Amino acid sequence: MVQVCLNGPREAADGAAVPVSPEAMGEAAEAAVVVGATDVHVHPKTPCGGDSLSPKVLAPTLAAIRRRVSVPVGVTTGAWAEPDPAARLARVRSWAALPDLPDHASVNWHEEGAEEIAAALLGLGVGVEAGIWSGTDGAARFAASPLGPKVLRVLAEVTDTDASTARASARALLAALGPAHGRPVLLHGEDGGAWPVLRLAGRLGLATRIGLEDTLVLPDGQRARSNAELVAAGLVEYGAG
Repeated sequence: MVQVCLNGPREAADGAAVPVSPEAMGEAAEAAVVVGATDVHVHPKTPCGGDSLSPKVLAPTLAAIRRRVSVPVGVTTGAWAEPDPAARLARVRSWAALPDLPDHASVNWHEEGAEEIAAALLGLGVGVEAGIWSGTDGAARFAASPLGPKVLRVLAEVTDTDASTARASARALLAALGPAHGRPVLLHGEDGGAWPVLRLAGRLGLATRIGLEDTLVLPDGQRARSNAELVAAGLVEYGAG
């Protein structure tokens, strides 16, 4: 599986290619799926460009993407979108009023309130991507979590952005995850580590992701013109391992 991560916390200032409006996200998702993406991860944005967990922001984003693609669509629940854990949980619970729920949502296991967020999502019938970041205690927390066997998959996120060390950091993270409750693992990196970690995922036969959330450049260092261009390049790099 190769997931496209359309935008992340990036904003329009990061480049014209970063989709921030619902329509732009829908167009970017469609183009990425056409070239081979099989899943979508997106950060719904307010009109000002900030990440939001509000159902009023999620609804038009999901609608715009689903009009164009039939693959699963997931969203973030990152603490930066709503720093207060109680408020973040209330936001997620309010998704019950949405006419259309996301297929899955990522939950960063090192963040305060992660277990409660994951439980709320599961109660809504939304799949949970357990985000386990290198450099955090996320792996240890996840190993002890009673919800571990219930998640859709594990997102093993390598936060080491040094291309020369990211692969070693990825292997260390996978070792820390151990059996990961038997759940599928999606391995990915970011910025300078994005391409080395993607190639490692291909070599290990793990799912991965690529898109403007994780990197703004192609394997040769040129600026990417779109998510679709990154996905097309990612499929080649993934296959080459």
